[in-house]
Amino acid sequence: MTRKIEIYPLNRVEGDLEISVELEDDVVIDARSAGTMYRGFENLMVGRAPLDGLVITPRICGICSTAHLYAAASALDMLFNVDVPRQATWIRSITAMAEMLQNDLRHAFLLFMSDFTDPAYQKEPLYADMVKRYAPIEGSSVRQTIDATRGILEIISILGGQWPHSSFMVPGGVVSMPSNNELNRCAYLLNNFKQWYERQVLGCNLERWHAVQTKADLVAWLKESEAHFNSDLGFYIRFATKTGLHRIGKGHGNFISFGMPGLAAKPETAAKAGQILLTAGGFYADNQLWPMEQENITEDVSHAWFAGTDTSQHPYHGQSSPYATGSEDLRYSWAKAPRYKAIPAETGPLSEMVISSSPLFSDFMQVDGPSAFLRELARLVRAASIIPAVEGCIENAMSTPGRYYTSHGELENQQGHGLIEAPRGGLGHWVNIKDDKILSYQIITPTAWNASPRDAEGIRGPMEEALIGTRVKNPENPLEIHHVVRSFDPCLVCTVHAIDLR
Repeated sequence: MTRKIEIYPLNRVEGDLEISVELEDDVVIDARSAGTMYRGFENLMVGRAPLDGLVITPRICGICSTAHLYAAASALDMLFNVDVPRQATWIRSITAMAEMLQNDLRHAFLLFMSDFTDPAYQKEPLYADMVKRYAPIEGSSVRQTIDATRGILEIISILGGQWPHSSFMVPGGVVSMPSNNELNRCAYLLNNFKQWYERQVLGCNLERWHAVQTKADLVAWLKESEAHFNSDLGFYIRFATKTGLHRIGKGHGNFISFGMPGLAAKPETAAKAGQILLTAGGFYADNQLWPMEQENITEDVSHAWFAGTDTSQHPYHGQSSPYATGSEDLRYSWAKAPRYKAIPAETGPLSEMVISSSPLFSDFMQVDGPSAFLRELARLVRAASIIPAVEGCIENAMSTPGRYYTSHGELENQQGHGLIEAPRGGLGHWVNIKDDKILSYQIITPTAWNASPRDAEGIRGPMEEALIGTRVKNPENPLEIHHVVRSFDPCLVCTVHAIDLR
């Protein structure tokens, strides 16, 4: 028996997302991911002064505005051909990684875990504990996460003046030189977060967690102590495994990551940090890893509501001209379809783990391949590598005197791009300049990669492909679809924005 399910809007997702699936004997055989609102920030930028991007683009999203600022500032660094002092790179990276920390834990415990409190799971032995921990607003872990991440966001406010929508990064560096007192305050806030993360989320210190290198190590770690077993991570592993998250959400198995600018080249930082975020980025497909080269990125609009004679363009040559076709079946989303060498690729914490050759996640990938379980596991443990990286940047900034800004002259280049690893994955800004004004501005967000529609070859986007083969126990309450979609942490606010079609 074949039937269709449409979930619109899919709740607990930033922005408007519509998921349509076709079931045959309650198994997903086809899927569509549709961003249902037009995105117009690129067109807002046309004709403006180059520096306007520092003020406008961070307002694309209230969750990852620091990442958008970093990408915009990096594009301007290229346009002005100015070198950024390492002190400024440390400050930029501290704030970007702090934003990652708050996003990962808030997503996990406020948005993802609450699906497991659905009454459909009430026969599970761990259900009562799940509700106690993760019930919306009231759950104990929910409340702790709000408090802990509120503190980590103060770091961005101290160094950037405010959060969200700060504009402290400029071409050539940052606008102010933090004092040691301010950096000490950042270190204090980070340490508070670290203590909570080790105690509540991991149930062990970071050093013990980093010794977990294989699936067998993870099983042994879980059984090693009551603190591990009852931690939020331990609880997630137990409940998610029982409910079958490791069997759904496979997808294409292709991954892309942009890396964190500046960190890979800093041996003094690398000595303090874990493996993640110290890579220059990469592209992974067919069990092979290649360097990430931005000239291989294109956007396909064959199934998106955008005009254009050529369906696939590099962002330097792309346009964002809305073309709403109503009931035409071919086009069904306001999200474009980013591709790397014409190949769809997912991005996010799991991509970072794969591309950085994390031993634990490499072992999982070899045995089981990607899954909804593995995506969320990567998001839960990414902080274990981010925290040491932030500690290293703060210590370097405190102990190494130097400049935080390099003065720039006139525009030297007519094209510039900035690539950054945002909380949800690879984020890129591409800018063309003519007569000292912005001629075109194109942005590819992580959710554009993950929630993309089909391309001209009819190949599904990563989220669409990940839904294929998912067995839905109750089509009237398709929780399995929610689990797969939310494992990508979609943010349609970044990917699409409103237009009045009246």
